[in-house]
Amino acid sequence: MSFNSASPLSDILYVFLDRDGVVNRKPPGDRFVTRWEEFELLPGVEEAIAKLNRSGCKVIVVTNQRGVALGLYSLKDLEQMHDQLRKVLAQRGARLDGIYVCPHEDGQCNCRKPLTGLFEQAFEDFPEARAENSLVVGDSLRDIEAGVRMGMRTVLVIGEGDSKMVEERARQLANVLVTSLGELVDRHLSGEYHR
Repeated sequence: MSFNSASPLSDILYVFLDRDGVVNRKPPGDRFVTRWEEFELLPGVEEAIAKLNRSGCKVIVVTNQRGVALGLYSLKDLEQMHDQLRKVLAQRGARLDGIYVCPHEDGQCNCRKPLTGLFEQAFEDFPEARAENSLVVGDSLRDIEAGVRMGMRTVLVIGEGDSKMVEERARQLANVLVTSLGELVDRHLSGEYHR
């Protein structure tokens, strides 16, 4: 599966990444990453983000963090984890241009994916961002549905996933299927991104 010719990737300027399952390894079951010691970057993520940075793309994380609502970690804990993430990426010449977090339970907000509040916040902060020049990369149906609702092109990272039915629905909605962020950048983006 690939992007069709009606939606070329040469106009992508904003890449929105889910965190758990795209940037770092998602804990099994219903567990959460609650501290930096549990945060395991997926192979090739630093270099993939650095390539996107060098291409001129803004790289923005949009992440549901329900563990805050459950009291498993605080917003301060989350900020510290994200500060550490930024430091590790910087050591490899990579950076995140923004991180947007939903700390809520279902039904308490308009920002928990598949709702679009996190993207709307980012679009306010990055006025040049539009659905037409943005791409969302996620590993779940929630991520893909949020992208579709925003009118953005969508990429599903196939890995440990939801139920077969949920995974199949995400596959049907996504424009592209990949096994990692590195694969997306190398196979679909890098050749068209050198300006």
